[in-house]
Amino acid sequence: MQQYLQNKKGLVQSVFNNVYDKYDLMNDFMSLGVHRIWKRDLMNWMNPSEEKVLIDVACGTGDLGKLFLDLTKKNGKIFCVDPNKGMISKGKAKLTSYNNINWVIAPAEKLPIKDNSCDYYSISFGLRNTKDINKALSEAYRVLKPGGRYLCLEFSKIQNSNLDFIYKNYSKLIPLIGKMVVGKKEPYEYLVKSIKEFINQEELINLMKINKFENCSYRNLSGGMVSIHSGWKV
Repeated sequence: MQQYLQNKKGLVQSVFNNVYDKYDLMNDFMSLGVHRIWKRDLMNWMNPSEEKVLIDVACGTGDLGKLFLDLTKKNGKIFCVDPNKGMISKGKAKLTSYNNINWVIAPAEKLPIKDNSCDYYSISFGLRNTKDINKALSEAYRVLKPGGRYLCLEFSKIQNSNLDFIYKNYSKLIPLIGKMVVGKKEPYEYLVKSIKEFINQEELINLMKINKFENCSYRNLSGGMVSIHSGWKV
């Protein structure tokens, strides 16, 4: 499934080239800090064991990788993958004390990782920025070991009409916040639009099943503002 916005030449790369330096700060502003709780919820649902391999795609500055290593007493191994060089450099600088992270510059649709090599695959707020969701899902399936687990945290469709009304009005402020913090509003106009146009919870479940994942399920967080999708390579 190709995405229109994301297939505009250079658009997504330009967005993240403009925001990577203050990426963590803007995440805190946009979500009022709640993104940290959502990411911890994903990791708690994963419940990782020690000495396992995680590939974290669209890793940003490595929030999920840090949580994974903290939970596994730094005994796990991680591939932190992101297409943006600036984001990777910020992650490396932030997590210098974590030695077992392999930083990789690559898109979700073409991972330079061996088949059947990872126990867990995670992607947080990155699937909607891919050019082709099916390719991203098929790559996730390819790199996972049999018995491996896929987990995706992404903005979704709010179930409560009152909360949806509040969120839609708040989202109008996000580009203005971006202008104040980063100096540009355009990247955040894209992000708001990409959230609005992204598929709903059940549609993502169907795409996961099409791409061979089994035992697929999801959990809504914050009334469906975001959801965590889970699937297994059996």
